[in-house]
Amino acid sequence: MAPVVKAMRRCGIRVSVLATAQHRGLLDQMMEAFQLKADWDLNAMQPDQTLASLTGRLVPALDSILRQAQPDMVLAQGDTTTVFCTALAAFYTGIPFGHVEAGLRSGDLAAPFPEEGMRRLSAVLTRWHFAPTETAREALLREGVPANQVLVVGNTVIDALLDVAAQKNLPDPLPCPLTAGERLVLITLHRRENFGEPLARIFQSLKRFADTHPEARLLYPVHPNPNVSAPAQEILGGIPNINLVAPLDYPAIVSALKQSFLVLTDSGGLQEEAPALGKPVLVFREVTERPEAVEAGGVVLIGSDPERFRFRSESLWCDPQAYHAMAQPRFPYGDGQAALRIAQALKAAFPKMREVSVSNCSFSLP
Repeated sequence: MAPVVKAMRRCGIRVSVLATAQHRGLLDQMMEAFQLKADWDLNAMQPDQTLASLTGRLVPALDSILRQAQPDMVLAQGDTTTVFCTALAAFYTGIPFGHVEAGLRSGDLAAPFPEEGMRRLSAVLTRWHFAPTETAREALLREGVPANQVLVVGNTVIDALLDVAAQKNLPDPLPCPLTAGERLVLITLHRRENFGEPLARIFQSLKRFADTHPEARLLYPVHPNPNVSAPAQEILGGIPNINLVAPLDYPAIVSALKQSFLVLTDSGGLQEEAPALGKPVLVFREVTERPEAVEAGGVVLIGSDPERFRFRSESLWCDPQAYHAMAQPRFPYGDGQAALRIAQALKAAFPKMREVSVSNCSFSLP
């Protein structure tokens, strides 16, 4: 949402930022990286919180703030529980809700969980659907959303990526520099549907890959969720060419992307960002709500199957022709002007707009 906040302010729209802080440390990193300050901070994160308890706290807190602030519109981005809670609170208070990154669909409520459910539920309550792609727009139209409420703008994640990637002197996220002949592999893993046995299989695959290829340097910013961090340390800890590090701020992630040879992830955002920088991506998921990157040739879904991972990773690692076929910059998610299109659309729709409240639901680990 950072590019959207900045674009709206450039267009003369008064913006208030509401931080739910569902992921405290990750949020603070992102806010600092983009020089944003929250006007309200719900500090919602609690140890071992359930989605139900989070929902129960967020809706009344959001309702109270919206009734106090009385903005002309509320915006949120993404597919977290807090996006749905924001849409619901806006609905209760009669304030139009705009969904940035609307229309992403995997077609499976269980994958990704709970994100697929959150974005479908949010769509019912949304007045303005800012879709990243034509595929997302078509998904919304199939669900009965009126065409005049959907605008294809691209994804603001590309706006942020291109802005940061162009900066000089990005931080180096590696504990020590790459040596001659080393190749960097960037890893992110945190999806709930991979918790348990699937994640253990993935970690074992990564361990075998690292053992087989000592010239590979695997950089893994480990998500703080104990369902991820505990097995990561147990299976991958102590392997010389695997660097397990704390979550990185956004400039460091972009720096790692720029240096990487290969990206391994179950994240949604990296399926958009890595192809834009020409980095091949293997995704540890069976389905994706971002089919455009797969169709464009920059992303391959491999699930948690060790043999599928071995086949695809060895092909990219050892076959220059296979690698270069994937390692071409691709931009199925826009040209970096999504935030400006959103700001201009809101300015036209509400010429006398006083204020927009922006929920930071989208700030999560890439």
